[in-house]
Formats: sequence, structure tokens, C-alpha cells
Amino acid sequence: MNAPSAAAVLPALDRDQIHDELRQRRETFHTILASSTAGELRRPSNGTRWNNQELLFHMLFGYMVVVVLLRMVKVLGLLPRTVSKAFALLLNASTRPFDAINYWGSRLGAVYYNDRRMGAKFDRVAASLANALDRTRDASLRRGMHYPTRWDPFFKEYMTLADVFHYPTQHFDFHQRQLQLDSAQPHRP
Repeated sequence: MNAPSAAAVLPALDRDQIHDELRQRRETFHTILASSTAGELRRPSNGTRWNNQELLFHMLFGYMVVVVLLRMVKVLGLLPRTVSKAFALLLNASTRPFDAINYWGSRLGAVYYNDRRMGAKFDRVAASLANALDRTRDASLRRGMHYPTRWDPFFKEYMTLADVFHYPTQHFDFHQRQLQLDSAQPHRP
């Protein structure tokens, strides 16, 4: 499948919507942390091998990953699309090691970024993404690259920078439904 033309990849979401998503998910994350007991955080999540605290870290990690992805898109988006296509194919071929790293990374990350540290880290990452969005020109938001679609169900074959800014919200909302916490009712716009 060919990547869409530049005209076809105009940002589906505007800057204000992305800022609202960041603010709303940050508030939701803090609400979940503030209202969860230690016992609830140790409880298994629904549909993952993580407990609730590990899954919360994984949700935070989705935002942390975007900080790196923004740099990648800015570089690879300037190169011919065949470069990012080859890179995505290589990453798709390494899905098994990625899955193991993703699983253990969230288990270990939740040890350091426990319920007392996650909120502050979420604040810093969300602020960093909001600042990056404000500094990004419209032309850059339309720039994109190919992604390893086997790594995450929200990675599309070709994503613009605007899509990347929206990605962690999709990831957050999906995993929020898997939390087994009384306070983790899904966000409703």
C-alpha cells in the first residue's frame, strides 16, 4: 500500500484538541492514582499479564515513547519514504523481542515509577509534549513515516506527526478499560 500524499495527511486533530487530550488524560491519571488503594494497584488487570500499577506505568510509558517518536519522525520524515518503510519492516521482524522488552520494561518501570512517582512523571512528559506541539509548525505536523504495525494496534502503516501526538491518547484509553480499579472508569469526552 502506498503512503498517502501530503495533501491527504493533513492533521485530523487540531492543536487545541491535542492539548485538551493531554490535559484530560493527565487529570484522569491523577484521579486514578489518588483514588486507588495499594491493594487495588497490586490487583491483576483485565486482559494483560500486568497488575494495575504496572499497567498504569505502561499507560504513562505510551506518552514517554512519543517523546522519542517525535524526534524520529522529524528525521525520518525528511528522508525518502522507502527509508522509513524499510525501517518499519525491520522493526516488524523484531516483534518478539519488542514484546518481551515491552512487558518487562513495564514491570520494572512500575517499580521505580510507582504510584508515588508516576503522577509527577506524567506531568513532566505531558508538559514536554504540549511544548513540543506548540513549537511544531503545521508543515511538520503533516510530515510522517512508516511504522511497525505489529508493535501496537494503534500504529498505522503511515503516520504523520499529528497522528503521533494523538497516539498516546488512543493507547491510554484502550488500556484504561483494562484497569481493575474502582476509580478507572474510562474517559468520556
